[in-house]
Parts: sequence; structure tokens; C-alpha cells
Amino acid sequence: MKSLLKNAREQKGLKTRELAQLAGIDQALISKFESGTRKPTKDQIVKLSQLLEIDYETLMVAWLKEKILYEIGDDEFALKALLLAEQEIQNNKKQINSAIISSIQTILDEIETLKIRVQSFNSLQLRQIHKALELDFIFKSIFLNGNSLTLEETKSVINDGNTILEKSMEEHLEAINFQEATLHVKDLSQKKTAFSERELLFLHNLIFKGIDSKNSGKYKNDSLIIKEMNLFFNWYETQKNSIHPIILASEAHLKIIKINPFENGNIQIANLILNLILLLNNYVYVVAEADSKSKNEYLAAIEESQNKNDKSIFINYVLKIEKQNLDKAIELIAK
Repeated sequence: MKSLLKNAREQKGLKTRELAQLAGIDQALISKFESGTRKPTKDQIVKLSQLLEIDYETLMVAWLKEKILYEIGDDEFALKALLLAEQEIQNNKKQINSAIISSIQTILDEIETLKIRVQSFNSLQLRQIHKALELDFIFKSIFLNGNSLTLEETKSVINDGNTILEKSMEEHLEAINFQEATLHVKDLSQKKTAFSERELLFLHNLIFKGIDSKNSGKYKNDSLIIKEMNLFFNWYETQKNSIHPIILASEAHLKIIKINPFENGNIQIANLILNLILLLNNYVYVVAEADSKSKNEYLAAIEESQNKNDKSIFINYVLKIEKQNLDKAIELIAK
């Protein structure tokens, strides 16, 4: 932890005195944190994480590790105690997940009923649904990123190859690229291809092809990001078969946003991964409506989940949109 703090401070070009003033912490304490002779409090960790732009989870893990080692050291029973503690933490986590499932069971049941009904449609009807929802997803996704193309203009660009006057070339490219990314997500879901880091980077490369070639398909040049993404994929592999797919998809989205692994496109990638997981499990697309109010609601759900450390807020948002879009899929056939 001491190295994390010192390296981050030096990268920011701050002296210990300057950091002390910003954090409201005595300069001597800052020096002791960096030498390892004193440990910050949890509140101080929060402040230092924000000021030095160190990922909060990374710093907290390092802090807790040192706290545990200080308490138990090399006691002969330390490893056995850690194993028991791990089991208890896992049990507590299962209880929390069970509580989340219990609180959303009604809407989950409604969603499953709607999903079964959609799956009962014939292949022609399903193609009609997927075609309409794909266009809808592309349009709403690029709107979320600030693209000014209308639904009809988006359709004209990606289906007919037309150029829209007074719209920038980047907006055209963004629509075309996002269509390619969406088709790739659909292909992965139909083939039941496992979600992996390779696919994540490939999707990022697709959406920034010809727009930001320097950074497309690449994480930020930061060793902490690489470490965080390794932890993300380890988490995904351990959880993908043990928690409900909608919860898994929602949590994956929140984690990508929190890690912020790319120079650009973190929201687009988070949404693509959320929807890939949903499609792999036979759900339909989830994305905010193409209007300012819906966009703000989506961003507020993310922010509130992060600020309150309560993933159920964003999970409930995703459940609401999933149900709405399943209803929309059924309405398309009923017309």
C-alpha cells in the first residue's frame, strides 16, 4: 500500500506537504503512510483514493491485507483462521445475494413469463423482433454517446449506406461501427461463445475503428487497470453460473464503469457487455430511451449505485428496462 500511495502522489506531481493540505491530513502522517510505519484510517483511505485517483477497491484491498497481516502475523493458526474467515464471508455474500433475489422475485417472475412467450414465437416472428430491437439498440446506444442521428437517419446510414447532410463523418462512422459491434454481440450469443477479454478488446476495437485508432482495442497504459481487469474476469468466471444472468449482467456493467479501463468508450463497452450477457441467456436488449430524461435516469442509477455502494439500484433499473423491452417485443408481433 505504501508504494501505491507514494507512486500515485509522485505521478500527480504533488509534494507531501501539498497532499497533506488537500487531504486535511498532517504532513508527518502522509510521510509515515508512505514509509509503512503508520496505517491510514478508512476515512483517510477514501480521501487519498479520490485525491490521488487510485482505484478505491485496489487501495482498500491493500489496506485490508496489511490490517489482517498486522493482526495475525505469522501465528501458527493464521492460515486456518483465514480459511474460516473466507468461508464466513462467502456465506454472508450468499445471504446478501439471496436478499437481492428475494426483493426482486416478483419482477423476475414477470420477466421469465414474458421471455417464455417471446421464445414461443416462430422463427420468422423472432427475426422480425430481433431486426427491430437491434436497430433500436444501435440508435439508442449512439444517442447515449451524444450522436445526433435520428432513428430514420441511423437506419438509412447502416442499412442503405446513405450519407446524411449536415451530419459529421464521425457520427456516420459511429453508427456503422456500432452496428458491427452489435452484430458481433449477436453472433457470439447465437454461437454461445464465452465472454472473454479477447472479445471485450475486439468489441472496443470495432466501435472505435477509424475514429480513435490509437486507443481502440487497448486498455489505458496503467498497470493497475490491467490488474483490475484480471480481477474482473476472475470474478466473472466464478460468478457466471452461480448468480442470476440479469444480476450478473448488471454487476458486470457497474464494474466496467468503475474500473474505467479505456481512454474512451467505457459506457458503450459496459452496455455491450451487459447486453451480450443478456443475449447469451435469451433475454432482449437493455438500453436507455433516446431522450434526455431517460439518459439522465440511466446515469443517475449508475451514480447512485456507486455512491451508496448498493448494486440493487442499478439492477432494478435494468430489470425495469428488460421488462419494457420484452413487452415491446410481444407488441411487435401483436400488431
